[in-house]
Amino acid sequence: MRIRTGIALVFLAALTFVAAEDGDSKESVIEQLVVETLVKPETCTITSEMGDTLQIHYTGRLLDGKVIDTSLSRDPLVVELGRRSVITGLEQALVGLCEGQKIKATIPAHLAYGKRGFPPTIPGDSTLEFEVEVISLSQKTAWQKLVNDILPLLCLALVPTLLGLVGLYLYNKAHAQPHGKKKSKDKKSKKK
Repeated sequence: MRIRTGIALVFLAALTFVAAEDGDSKESVIEQLVVETLVKPETCTITSEMGDTLQIHYTGRLLDGKVIDTSLSRDPLVVELGRRSVITGLEQALVGLCEGQKIKATIPAHLAYGKRGFPPTIPGDSTLEFEVEVISLSQKTAWQKLVNDILPLLCLALVPTLLGLVGLYLYNKAHAQPHGKKKSKDKKSKKK
């Protein structure tokens, strides 16, 4: 059973509004990520961490309410946290969630598409709002931790070692005296 919260829980960052006047219009600019919990399950034993895989349904909007993308008409989006498969702000908002939780994330431009935007759908310097529901949560297994965390470090250590061995082999090969030519020179000198 899900509980609807009347008061939005805000975590990860506080909402900051900066009023910028451009003639007669006032524009609010959000500088930090804001995450509000809309629906949270009664029991939440496992929360998402970097490396976990989430299946989510989402709807992304501009602040004026225009829908820029939604997964509701498609299969849920699979997101592995830490792989940067979604915009930075959305990935940060997905950390610490439970299966079945629904949030609203207000993402500032610098954590979304920045100054360039994503023309023609998303103008530059656009703050985005995403409503996200976590359909499923799969935690990183020990094997995934090994492959994702330890194996790259091991490879980084092996590359200099292999390069050193190749260099040593080439050095020894360049400084080794060819046996066949030395014997033929010795035979020629003995004949004289």
